[in-house]
Amino acid sequence: MATKGVRAKIYKRHMSCCSCVSPLYLDSLHSEAVGPSSEQLDILKTLAGVSNGSRDTESLAVLAFLYLYLSICGQELPSLEIVVWSRLPTGAGLGSSAAYSVCLSAALLTASGKLAYPEQENIDTTRWTQTELTLINRWAFGGEKVIHGNPSGVDNAVATWGGALRYQAGQITPIERVPVLQILLTNTRVPRSTKALVAGVKDKLLKYPNILEPLLASINAISEECQRVLQVGVDGLSKDHYSVLEELIDINQHHLNVFGVGHPSLDRLCQVTASHGLHSKLTGAGGGGCAVTLLRPDIEAAVVDTVKHQLSECGYQCWETSIGAPGVSLHSSSSLPEDAITSLNGA
Repeated sequence: MATKGVRAKIYKRHMSCCSCVSPLYLDSLHSEAVGPSSEQLDILKTLAGVSNGSRDTESLAVLAFLYLYLSICGQELPSLEIVVWSRLPTGAGLGSSAAYSVCLSAALLTASGKLAYPEQENIDTTRWTQTELTLINRWAFGGEKVIHGNPSGVDNAVATWGGALRYQAGQITPIERVPVLQILLTNTRVPRSTKALVAGVKDKLLKYPNILEPLLASINAISEECQRVLQVGVDGLSKDHYSVLEELIDINQHHLNVFGVGHPSLDRLCQVTASHGLHSKLTGAGGGGCAVTLLRPDIEAAVVDTVKHQLSECGYQCWETSIGAPGVSLHSSSSLPEDAITSLNGA
């Protein structure tokens, strides 16, 4: 079950003139294919001066932009000024590339007239219709393919629709009406290779199928029980509900360690939070990266501050945030935080 609650945002601003590149016609707006072919990607790399095999974050972001800009805008190719601002760290398993692709898709589809601006009379934040969000998500998935090659589609779906989604056997299903949960999100700052971690899990499954396949079934059961608790507690989770979620978090983390996607940095994180009665598990691919810690509504702010201080002393980076938040939205300039406005105006 994917429960990333990081919201993807776009900022409508003046579109000033800039140099246009020559047209490169990729997929038409109504094509069933999403994502460039290998030949088209080679053309994009040549156009952007990106070498084959490059995993540089900025280079991949440029390629994704070029793909979406040329594909969505087609022959018209309007002059645009695109400014990107984000608090999400890259390469930490938090879906930063998906949020980027979703925002680009929403902005380009709207700026090119493929989507109408949502009604925004006296409202600081508004959203597109479900049909329009489906189109945004489809193009964002194409952008994710440029960056990751073969993504699951979970991250861009969460960034588009928000809330919580269930992912199983390639199928993504929104979970209707889930309560907003407060969490502490911690980045261990330990780099890891998702590809290598996934390969390691596959190797273990092939080596010990009778041992590990029951654990996969258990992880699925954990997701189902978590979904059940969230849906029965949509109007407010009780103490018993939180106790169940905390137990599920602990069991899930132990299972993931067995699969070999844990890391000493994550073990240390879990020890620090557990010493204050909190429960944590890795999120993303594991092997370092990030973890989530569930925060009960009655937890004292002083306790959270102490935990954050201790984790910072470990060299980690922490944020208090929530899951179950809305997805991509159109914001007025007055609703943006000051640091965002400063960054955007100074770009």
